[in-house]
Amino acid sequence: MFQKDLLQNKRILITGGGTGLGKASAQRFLELGATVYICGRRHDVLAATEEELHQKTGGPIHSRPCDVRDAAAVEEMIDTIWKDGPLDVLMNNAAGNFLARTEELSIRAFESVIEIVLMGTIHATLACGKRWLHAGHHAVVLNVTTTYTTTGSAYVVPSAVSKAGVQALTRSLAVEWGNRGIRMNAIAPGPVPTEGAFSRLLPRPELEQLAKERNPLGRFGTLEEFANLAAFLVSDGSAYINGDLVTMDGGEWLQGAGEFTALGRMLKEDEWQSMKPTKSAPK
Repeated sequence: MFQKDLLQNKRILITGGGTGLGKASAQRFLELGATVYICGRRHDVLAATEEELHQKTGGPIHSRPCDVRDAAAVEEMIDTIWKDGPLDVLMNNAAGNFLARTEELSIRAFESVIEIVLMGTIHATLACGKRWLHAGHHAVVLNVTTTYTTTGSAYVVPSAVSKAGVQALTRSLAVEWGNRGIRMNAIAPGPVPTEGAFSRLLPRPELEQLAKERNPLGRFGTLEEFANLAAFLVSDGSAYINGDLVTMDGGEWLQGAGEFTALGRMLKEDEWQSMKPTKSAPK
């Protein structure tokens, strides 16, 4: 449904671009003519994704290892990218999440998610935004939030807190920076199966079926559907959309607030114990 040159001459950075939603978006952006940069903490994953997507699309893709929790590292990465020219699009996708009973979480567990999701988004947005504003360069920021930013959700409280902050940042800067040529929007995806993360949040196969049944469309979303929506929102075809949050969940949140809230009545004690977050930050 898109013209092949929709994103021609667009230079796009995707944080957390080595896997999942970020990887799917990178592939779609390349197919539509963009030059894509992906960053993440795992060099081997980034290198494999770079090679795979270049072979699939033939498009220009570059990987940059970077921990978005580290503001100085983000600045260094952006400086390196800017040597080839300014970015036109920033997609803040890096995230961390786990399913847990909130009273069992340490402060460090909260910090591990907040630092990636909220502070990582702030670091990348400010690093690009300052450069764009200084040069008068028009650009787009697309943030990936979630359907429970306004309702909250039990058992994923660090994520809910962090993503709500990202939503507030999106809408605040849409007004503050809009008249200087920078658009800010967000996508709130519902359940979209991704490698690794999805299985951790739904530990039993039957829970996946229950999740599908509570969705008005009776299914999960796909990576392709997400990537197409992302492509539209970062393109010039959506030039009058600013400060919006586009929900992509099949109508799930309208049927019941809090995507993971119902799991409190479904999981057994040993399953809660097996999902306790480790001392290391979530991937």
